[in-house]
Amino acid sequence: MINFEAHTKDERQEMLNSIGLNSVEDLYKGLPKEIKTKGLNLPKALSEMEAVNAIKKLAANNKTHYSSFLGGGASRHFIPSAVEQIAGRFEFNTAYTPYQAEISQGTLQSIYEYQSMICNLTGMDVSNASMYDAATACAEAILTAVRVTGRKKALVCHRVNPEYQKVIKTYAEAAEIEISNDLSVIDKDTACVLLQTPDYYGAIHDVEKLKEKITDDKTLLICCCDILPLSVLEPPKCDIMVGNLQPAGNHLSFGGPYGAYFACVDKYKRQIPGRIVGRTVDASGVQAFCLTLQTREQHIRREKATSNICSNQALIALRTLVYLALMGPNGLRQAALMSANNAHKLAEKLTDKGFTLQSKNFFNEFVLNVNNADEFLSNLKENNILGGIKLDNTRILVSVTEMNTEEEIENYAYFAI
Repeated sequence: MINFEAHTKDERQEMLNSIGLNSVEDLYKGLPKEIKTKGLNLPKALSEMEAVNAIKKLAANNKTHYSSFLGGGASRHFIPSAVEQIAGRFEFNTAYTPYQAEISQGTLQSIYEYQSMICNLTGMDVSNASMYDAATACAEAILTAVRVTGRKKALVCHRVNPEYQKVIKTYAEAAEIEISNDLSVIDKDTACVLLQTPDYYGAIHDVEKLKEKITDDKTLLICCCDILPLSVLEPPKCDIMVGNLQPAGNHLSFGGPYGAYFACVDKYKRQIPGRIVGRTVDASGVQAFCLTLQTREQHIRREKATSNICSNQALIALRTLVYLALMGPNGLRQAALMSANNAHKLAEKLTDKGFTLQSKNFFNEFVLNVNNADEFLSNLKENNILGGIKLDNTRILVSVTEMNTEEEIENYAYFAI
């Protein structure tokens, strides 16, 4: 019989002897009895071949044939095969370089190119090396505004993604920043106004109208915008822009981790959180990349650190870079238009059946009014359709992307009752 244990009994006893103990139990003498386990009810050990077969049987229970209309910050988008091949190379995938970036010119160059593409898409002057996700990017943008203005009040539109709002409140509580959802009162104590467009409910906002309400020059405007709409919608004119990177070459990954971009106008670049990679020339006149700004707690200028973020999402940013490079301006625009056209096509079919929408001014997500959200979604699911996110008893958030086929759209409309 093959022994699959990592160490033999004699080897374990030799290790115990070397530290002056008689048994493994002696290692845990100091622990209270009530927290000790009485053993785990585990099956016998399997060989690798047996384990693979067992996992395949478990995986077969997963239902993967649903057509998905789920969104709200995480949705299905086309990912070119080359993204996996390039981002999965060992030079990127195993290199622990975000902390010691100076030793890897390749990593630094990829971050630099990513920053350049973000600036092109957003129209901003400066981009950092990326953020953990859009929620923390929003929160860090507010902290940036507080540092710039010296004020401690932020207005956050109630139509911003609810998950983002929760993270913002957590940040704000620790920093003693007042958060309000009332955008009608923009006074001299307001550090910033945060708006999402298209917002969580899919609606596109007129940012210029909001800017007219900001009469104090010190109050900053922050806009949260996903990457895909920026290829067809004019980027809003604001002070700071943040947004979700998941639609640009990144898998749903069971809800995370994703990444986010953070960009701003030039005069706030020294207050930007995280790090910025710059391009220069070395002593021999050869192009070189380096961390230009890195006012973090682990680097120099610790007392002036703008954030306690330990690292950017280097691999997510890399995947975004590769995706944007492969798609190009035309491909990105095509994916965005396909998403928008598919969404409006489904919305039109549903309104023809008598359903109503919360707003007709949307990009690729819309809120559908129904009689009973649970029954509506349950009926769709029985027909292999994930119909959207339940907002309340009578409203559903529906997301349509370039991945939804004509047949899926027809089936959704047909089974919607």
